Amino acid sequence: MLSFTSGAVMVLAMTCCGAAMAQTLADTADARSGIDTQYFDASVRPQDDFYQYINGKWLATADIPADRPAYGTASKLYDDCQRQLRQIIEAAAEDAETDADSDQAKIGVLYNSFLDEPRIERLGTKPLAAEFTRIEAIASKRDIPALIAHLQQIGVTAPLGVSVHLDSRDSTKYVFDVQQDGLGLPDRDYYLKNDATTLRLIRHKYQLHIATSLGMLGDGNAVQEASAIVALETELAKAQWTVAENRDPNNTYNKVDITALPSLADGYDWHRYLVAAGIDGKVSYLIISQPSYIQGFARTLAKTPLTTWKAYFRWHLLSDFSPYLSKAYVDEAFSFYSTTMQGVPQNSPRWKRGVMLVDQSMGQGLGKLYVTKYFPVQSKQRAELLVKNLLEAYRQDIATLDWMEPDTKLRALSKLARITIKIGYPSRWLDYSALKVREDDLVGNVMRAMSFEYRRNINKLGKPIDRGDWESTPQAVNAFYNPQMNEIVFPAAILQAPFFDATVDAAANYGGIGMVIGHEISHAFDEQGSQFDGDGNLHDWWTADDHARYDARTKPLVAEYDGFMPIRGRHVNGTLTLNENIADNAGLAIAYKAYHLSLAGDPAPVIDGLSGDERFFMGFAQAWREKIRDNFAVELIQSDVHAISFVRVIGTLVNQPEFYETFDVRPGDRMYVPADKRVTIW
Repeated sequence: MLSFTSGAVMVLAMTCCGAAMAQTLADTADARSGIDTQYFDASVRPQDDFYQYINGKWLATADIPADRPAYGTASKLYDDCQRQLRQIIEAAAEDAETDADSDQAKIGVLYNSFLDEPRIERLGTKPLAAEFTRIEAIASKRDIPALIAHLQQIGVTAPLGVSVHLDSRDSTKYVFDVQQDGLGLPDRDYYLKNDATTLRLIRHKYQLHIATSLGMLGDGNAVQEASAIVALETELAKAQWTVAENRDPNNTYNKVDITALPSLADGYDWHRYLVAAGIDGKVSYLIISQPSYIQGFARTLAKTPLTTWKAYFRWHLLSDFSPYLSKAYVDEAFSFYSTTMQGVPQNSPRWKRGVMLVDQSMGQGLGKLYVTKYFPVQSKQRAELLVKNLLEAYRQDIATLDWMEPDTKLRALSKLARITIKIGYPSRWLDYSALKVREDDLVGNVMRAMSFEYRRNINKLGKPIDRGDWESTPQAVNAFYNPQMNEIVFPAAILQAPFFDATVDAAANYGGIGMVIGHEISHAFDEQGSQFDGDGNLHDWWTADDHARYDARTKPLVAEYDGFMPIRGRHVNGTLTLNENIADNAGLAIAYKAYHLSLAGDPAPVIDGLSGDERFFMGFAQAWREKIRDNFAVELIQSDVHAISFVRVIGTLVNQPEFYETFDVRPGDRMYVPADKRVTIW
């Protein structure tokens, strides 16, 4: 998935002849290039640092907003979208009394409840009083399973996380999946690694943050409880699986019959949990993503005093709802999670946070209004054409791969033909009629929205698979491939400049959004995609030789990306980012081929003195311009499976033969890598 979806959902059946789709993304007679030449840095040769050459003047003059950890093209798209959503929401807020039961009215009421700061200040933590009482009322550890189930439903961090998704070995069923969770820091390594001063310092400041927050509640034992909470979370972290261990879908598919659950976690009352979770009788088995973690959690549950567990739950309730409490709690949470962790000096304006709340709570209701106003049919149609060319490029390229066996290629073509494409927005919108919102109850609104989404997913259990269901909103600046649904999703908000602009020449679009599309499709055919067939079932359709050749082909990328050091003393983790680096390289290679397919044999126009191939690679580089605060860069390097933006550009370009030809990159140039050292996958 990229870190940053449709009228009727459509399945594209690829034909054997596969004629190229001619370019119609813009009228080439008077098309604009789509390249921001104003940001070129002429002091740098493109052969030495293409990222700096394309983006240098922007990098020198752009400021990271005070309320952001980073800023770049995806951030700009997000900000543009937030302003558009604000207009929609404020209009809804003005009309909130016209039809109290409409989605538009509920959006307005929810937003107004967040903007009512005087009321929020008067209430303080009173809106959480009933939940604090519920936690304090626990009489023994036997009550903890039911409490965990309740907290999961209202969006509070707990030692177990849950999700509902397709059964990986039977894609005709939905399953309830239990996963590791429960940490207040981003990753297990923040608790376990002692070789980095930064991580030790963060742990110390995290404990101080807990003590300060609990102390604000009037807790006289806040300091001692904070120490005990960090110790408890450290025990959970010790039992948790690493990112690499979680990457293998076979490892995380562990089907456990309901009757066998007691033996998995001794002392944990699974029956009380299932009843409280609302799934008792709905399922005969669960998927346990990390069985050894469940066992480790059970051991920690047994040896940790009940008083510490109460403090732990009280802390996470307070922490997760701090953004909806009075200013003192908002500021304390922001100080740690944004300033300490990410280097962000200033919180976002109240309206931005209100828009985010509405987006999180009624995303599709808001999205329906968004696409009506900001996503024209023309953009959707042209994006669909671009996706068709990407799929055709993959179809043609599969036939030429030297690392796939002939039979594997046939299976790959079958899977490709069955990929579902979701572009822009869903054909059927969610029904929010059951969601209740009140203008005088912000915290209650948040809890009810969380519960609404939880129940929506729980209600899928035992029902037919809905392949038209969207797990994204149209206003999400994101794109992803879902192997269980064998679908690629491109929401409307990412189909905007500079990733995609329906009014400019095709080259920049193929370098921008085309690379993103190619990246996502490649996940259907990488190490993880090889584990899922065209129906979304967990079934390895590669041979042992396919895997061996693929591993040999991609292994050099680990060393290549290990060599990048985005900030002093911090190298990219080539192993952690390997799958996404593969997808970047594959995505750009296929996007280039799709661009040439779109020309249908005609020469590319020269625009602003730039050839089509030049604009293609420039469109790619400008789409990933970004500035990042050092603190946030440390967090990304530590835990993100994607490399930092400039690494994604340089690390990909040095492996593309066409880049060398287009910009005459030769031995002695900083971006030159000998041909026998370049990684070519597609």
